[in-house]
Amino acid sequence: MAEITVTVDGVNYEDHVEPRMLLVHYLREIVGKTGTPIGCDTSNCGACTVLMDGQSVKSCAVLAVQADGTQITTIEGMANGALHPLQRAFHEEHALQCGYCTPGMIMAASDLLRENPHPTDTEIREGLEGNLCRCTGYENIVRAVRRAAQAGVSE
Repeated sequence: MAEITVTVDGVNYEDHVEPRMLLVHYLREIVGKTGTPIGCDTSNCGACTVLMDGQSVKSCAVLAVQADGTQITTIEGMANGALHPLQRAFHEEHALQCGYCTPGMIMAASDLLRENPHPTDTEIREGLEGNLCRCTGYENIVRAVRRAAQAGVSE
C-alpha cells in the first residue's frame, strides 16, 4: 500500500491505496465522487476527465499515486452550491442527451477556456477531440462552450 495526500474539490484526503489503483477508481470508490464516470478504461472516451492542478487528465490513465500532492477538481467540485457557468451553458444549449460524456466534456472545456478564453469553433472542436459523445453530434456542445467563452468563463 502507498500513502497519498490529495486535495479533491477543496477537501484534503490522506489514504493508503494499492499502487496500481487508477485515479478514477480512487475518486469514485474511496472519495465518493461518483460524478466522474468510468467510460472505456482505456483513455479513449474522455468521460472520466478531471482537472489535476488545473489541467485536464483522463483519470483512467492516471494512477492514484501519481496524484499524490495534487489538487483534483471533479464535476461535483465545479458546482460549489450552484451550477458553474459551463454547466449552465451545457444545460441552456441542450449540449447533452444521455449525459454520460458530459462531466468529461465540461472538465475538458474548462481547461480549454483556461488556456484559450476566446476559442474559435475549430479550436473548441480541437480542444475537445479527446472526448467522445455518441448522442449529440457535438454541435450543441460547441455552442455551449462558445456561450461560456462569451460569458467570460476562463477558470
